[in-house]
Amino acid sequence: MSLFYKLATLMGLVVVISNYLVQFPIQYFGLQELLTYGAFSYPVTFLITDLANRAYGKMVARKIVYIGFFIGILLTLFISTNFTDVISIRIAIGSGVAFFVAQNLDVNIFDILRKKSWYVAPLTSSIIGSIVDTFLFFSISFYSTGIPWVSLAFGDLAVKLFIALSMLIPFRLLLSSVKDFSEIKR
Repeated sequence: MSLFYKLATLMGLVVVISNYLVQFPIQYFGLQELLTYGAFSYPVTFLITDLANRAYGKMVARKIVYIGFFIGILLTLFISTNFTDVISIRIAIGSGVAFFVAQNLDVNIFDILRKKSWYVAPLTSSIIGSIVDTFLFFSISFYSTGIPWVSLAFGDLAVKLFIALSMLIPFRLLLSSVKDFSEIKR
């Protein structure tokens, strides 16, 4: 299986897992109104997008986003969407919109910054993508529901930013095994 298919499949799986986990607040240390379990898995999507962008360039990275979007949304509808619960439906819609916008933004920002130091493109694109994703997802999914979405969004964003920083480690380690084909295909 090529790197392309591995990244696309992994993208879809991470989206599905994250969409399921976001429904469960962390019940420890008083974090139930600040954080869900989805905050820990979702930032991996930015690592996947950035590796695809580094390996293949923005056009192929965008294809991986589209495939991940399709797999993620399709499986989310079947696995974690309760069609009798409005919030569950809003989570599916919020996830789709936020993922699509934030990941495409990540692809574009990474591409613009790809010639800078190795860490500038993935860190900047992941931070901006995480901010946009968090605001879109939580506002679409939970606005006017009684769920403390603003505090959940800030807690989620804090974890995403921490993970974006820590994802630089696997990104750097994987750089040596990812050949940059983006220049060849332009």
